[in-house]
Amino acid sequence: MKILPDKTVERLSQYRRALLICRAENKTHIFSHELAGLIHITPVQVRRDIMLIGYTGTLRKGYDVHELISLIGRIIDTEEGLRVCVVGIGDLGRAIIRYFKGKRTKLVITAAFDANPEKVKCVYSGVPCYPIDQLETVIKEQGISIAILTVPGEVAATVGQTLEKAGIKGIINYTPTPLNVSENTYLGGYDMITSLEKAAYFVKSNREM
Repeated sequence: MKILPDKTVERLSQYRRALLICRAENKTHIFSHELAGLIHITPVQVRRDIMLIGYTGTLRKGYDVHELISLIGRIIDTEEGLRVCVVGIGDLGRAIIRYFKGKRTKLVITAAFDANPEKVKCVYSGVPCYPIDQLETVIKEQGISIAILTVPGEVAATVGQTLEKAGIKGIINYTPTPLNVSENTYLGGYDMITSLEKAAYFVKSNREM
């Protein structure tokens, strides 16, 4: 299958999350407008995405929940699974490890790294924490390919370069510092300040209407 647009992959992940909840509630089929309502987008967008991955439902029943979950899994997941690390074990780093534990069988956080000696050799929700100077060694030994970056902003660029050097192919940047990565490395990010300012803008706009 051709490379899908970034936003499409993002929505496929959201579809699967919603579909898993539906399956747990013993729902076997779902219409596009129902799925759209669960993640607050339009039914047209849902139909476009589902058609893009080569799946069609029926007019009478809609989409088969189990089949769609399986198809999205084959598109997003790798057969052997991928290993993930968290770099920076502050409040956010620990929260991410706790939240993600057991959420996906094909994505597993296997290591954490920090510069604080008090955190090194500790285990957080089953994930061991290593010294930051062992980052390259551990990543290569464990075959880790994705890193979640939650370090202070002033060291983010340096750590990002080290991660690429170690063989990381995907970085999720939770710091406020923009990273420069090669075209072969996927870079995603989440800036809480930007998200809050975006929300503030829409709240302000609604009040002025």
